[in-house]
Amino acid sequence: MLLQSLATLIAILGMAVAVPAKEKRVHRHGDLSDHAHDDTAGFQYDHEAFLGKEEAKTFDQLTPEESKDKLGKIVDRIDTDKDGFVSHAELYQWIKYRQRRYIDENVMKHWKEYDQNKDGKIGWEEYKNTTYGYYLDEEFDDVEDKSSYKAMLTRDERRFRSADRDGDGVATKEEFTAFLHPEVYDHMKAVVIQETVEDIDKNGDGKINIDEYIGDMFTPENGESEPNWVLTEKKHFTEFRDLNKDGFLDNHEVAEWILPGEIDHSDNEAKHLIHETDTDKDGHLSLLEIMDKVEFLKISTLTDYGGMSVDEGHDEL
Repeated sequence: MLLQSLATLIAILGMAVAVPAKEKRVHRHGDLSDHAHDDTAGFQYDHEAFLGKEEAKTFDQLTPEESKDKLGKIVDRIDTDKDGFVSHAELYQWIKYRQRRYIDENVMKHWKEYDQNKDGKIGWEEYKNTTYGYYLDEEFDDVEDKSSYKAMLTRDERRFRSADRDGDGVATKEEFTAFLHPEVYDHMKAVVIQETVEDIDKNGDGKINIDEYIGDMFTPENGESEPNWVLTEKKHFTEFRDLNKDGFLDNHEVAEWILPGEIDHSDNEAKHLIHETDTDKDGHLSLLEIMDKVEFLKISTLTDYGGMSVDEGHDEL
């Protein structure tokens, strides 16, 4: 358990969750990871929460010595008061920062693509023409499944209008962030719920029945039998998801499912990492405490905790 505990801090390689479609539906506050937080199935949640989604993808070319050196630099950045220890508050702020940086980097990547006239705003027409111009051109009626692009356009416009809080038809960077990451903003939650229902509701009755719920996660092929987790999910649907026991999930029940209550997952994750890694139980982590345990880890485990770029002139935190 001690080895596994350290692994959660340095974010070792985790196993993929068994039901990825279901987990991707659930928007945890702070969006720390798309994976389930289940240490029995792997540590990918901790992996991404600690280093961020993008940085957690590489780093396997480094030797153990290089890995320890980089880990030490990362820990030094987390230790903002430079007392030689990582406290809960410092780890909490680091996790919050990593999550927000993922969003900011994603927004900036798209911002450069869509702000065609470089005026610091993105208009709906600007976005629509860049994204859908070719597919909606009348000269290209032979485009396969053109109707699906029109449906996507309608959906994007609805989300854009919801994000555009002042209704002027153009998005500031904050409004564009709400458009790309609606699960982060309270005023966008209704859109997230509506889109989820539309995705899963195959018969168009505005509700989700148990077959649609399971069908979003599992489609048997060639007479394939249902795995055990499907039976578990059916039980979850009946006992926990369907709150009013009418056999369907309405918008309120979908919200309870995909948008859990106001739990500070960054705070919980920081507590979890310290609890599982703090062997002397003094409430914080020392670099020595971390490095002593690194020696017991396999190279393949150690070197997959993320491709963090540590530059001398960074302005992070």
